Amino acid sequence: MLNKGLTFARAMGCFGCFGFSQKPRQQSRPVYGSGSSQSLELLLDEEIEEDDYSYNGEVTSTAMGDEGELQGRSKRPEEILKFKVENGLICRQFPVKETNKLIRSEDENGNKMVNEYVRERKIGSGSYGKVALYRRTIDGKNYAIKAFHKSHLSKVRVAPSETAMSDVYREVLIMKSLEHPNIVNLVEVIDDLNTDHFYMVLEYVEGKWVCEGFGDTRGIGEDTARKYLRDIVSGLMYLHAHNIVHGDIKPDNLLITSAGTVKIGDFSVSQVVEDGDDELRRSPGTPVFTAPECCLGLTYHGKDADTWAVGITLYCMIFGKYPFLGETLQDTYDKIVNNPLRLPDDMNPELRNLLEGLLCKDPRQRITLNDTAEHTWVVGEHGPIPQYLCWCKRNTLQREELKKPMEDMIHNCY
Repeated sequence: MLNKGLTFARAMGCFGCFGFSQKPRQQSRPVYGSGSSQSLELLLDEEIEEDDYSYNGEVTSTAMGDEGELQGRSKRPEEILKFKVENGLICRQFPVKETNKLIRSEDENGNKMVNEYVRERKIGSGSYGKVALYRRTIDGKNYAIKAFHKSHLSKVRVAPSETAMSDVYREVLIMKSLEHPNIVNLVEVIDDLNTDHFYMVLEYVEGKWVCEGFGDTRGIGEDTARKYLRDIVSGLMYLHAHNIVHGDIKPDNLLITSAGTVKIGDFSVSQVVEDGDDELRRSPGTPVFTAPECCLGLTYHGKDADTWAVGITLYCMIFGKYPFLGETLQDTYDKIVNNPLRLPDDMNPELRNLLEGLLCKDPRQRITLNDTAEHTWVVGEHGPIPQYLCWCKRNTLQREELKKPMEDMIHNCY
């Protein structure tokens, strides 16, 4: 067990996105008060190879959860998603390419190939699969490809009625239905029934977080944090409007393009909910980003938990450290539930107000994402976060515009 003398500089080493080399693992949450003596090593991964950082937060949760009762009252996420995809009720102008034939080969230089994609290098690894950078021979563009072994993941149980492969299929279905400038785009799915391999071809986002205080616990500054937060809130508001709970908002899952745009990735623990009912039971993603109501072992509202995780992420961006971190997993949950939020006396009062709203222990009193988007600190000199007119809304508006002349014509006939 790591001793109490562990400094915050080392404890915060899990922020790979802030230039540190370590990161928190995702573990199943215990029932609060179980007296777990698990080490801080459960929160911080001690041995990460230099090139083994996560692309889209590849380390995924395998938390057990009793979802039967809740799912018995409503449609399963996969049923909702399949209905949307099969009936064209998706928010994409162009559907994700689906390829059912896999050809594994090598190019003239001996580099491995998957269909028309040439492997360049490994960029991530996790419990579900590996991620590598590939170049498409047709146009020379780079893509990040997640590779999975179906037989192995079909044996890994993540919930009483679900396997790890269920999570992968749900992730694909979710990404097939979404398209937003602040969300990593799924380009193609390669699934050959005659092989054990399954691939997700994603847009490659080359950037990471830029930290002014590289190697220490300073944050990235209010201006940069505000810019990033606006993108995060925009993408997450879009997800929530489409009844998607992300479940693992954290810096590792927020990638930065060369133009400085944040894109939300890793939907491996995301859930689809029915209109107005986002009550969940299965554990969310990463312990130090877990909302108090989730730590208590109760059902919780997924959108409120996502909002808390946004607050933790903002705190990390500003201060370069976690607001609630214990030596053990149980100690961390105890701090999340019971410790007050401590902020410097001399900090920007508008930012203080926002952090206190996002990190309110009571989810019923927690600031909403919509209110966050209009908060004075977020608005700053940039104005309110622009309303994104997504593809399905555009279609709805177009149908209404076409419908109105017809109604007027019928009305005039009478």
